[in-house]
Amino acid sequence: GKMNASQMLAHYNVTYEMVFEANHPKPGFLKKALLTLFVKYTVVSDTAYPKNGRTAPQFLVNKDKDFEVEKRRLVDYLKKVRALGETHFEGLESHSFGSLSSKQWNNMFYKHLDHHLRQFGV
Repeated sequence: GKMNASQMLAHYNVTYEMVFEANHPKPGFLKKALLTLFVKYTVVSDTAYPKNGRTAPQFLVNKDKDFEVEKRRLVDYLKKVRALGETHFEGLESHSFGSLSSKQWNNMFYKHLDHHLRQFGV
């Protein structure tokens, strides 16, 4: 990839912004239907992300970010997810894919972070 470590953390934090913040517009009906048909399985299944996959525009981070700020945001989001627990996410509506099971939420959170940590050799 072309991101540095602080940009990667900011990129990853977009996932949680879409769950907990209202600063990303939701896709319209047609776009959501297309995402559900063509992207959802890749994002929420048990299989790892393919290398060099396309990144949705809202996840692109081109500006420099403060590593410590982004790291703290990520840790805080992870703590929040853990505190809310599995039952909170069961059937919760996702930003782009409709209602997801807690397992699908878990897969999405885990796979995305694992994908980028592996890119950075962590």
